[in-house]
Amino acid sequence: MANNKNYKKKEKTQIQSNKFPLRKINFLLMGVCCAMIVLGFILISGEPSSAVFNPEIFSTRRIVVGPAICFLGFLLMPVALLWKGKKD
Repeated sequence: MANNKNYKKKEKTQIQSNKFPLRKINFLLMGVCCAMIVLGFILISGEPSSAVFNPEIFSTRRIVVGPAICFLGFLLMPVALLWKGKKD
């Protein structure tokens, strides 16, 4: 009889300890990182160069800003996954 009670206690603590590893803040941060990646690709894109030379393809927005935002988004994604946040 005593073994049955100990088994139930162990089972309850095991169920309580098996929580989902990601919290709301993790999903929020992953969403922000995905938005940064999409924004970076939008900044990189633009009108394609036609038969006439278009110097706009060498703009700072396309060569520096867009790739930098994409890189930061990809760089911060593991941080968003590993973020622990506050304990309840």
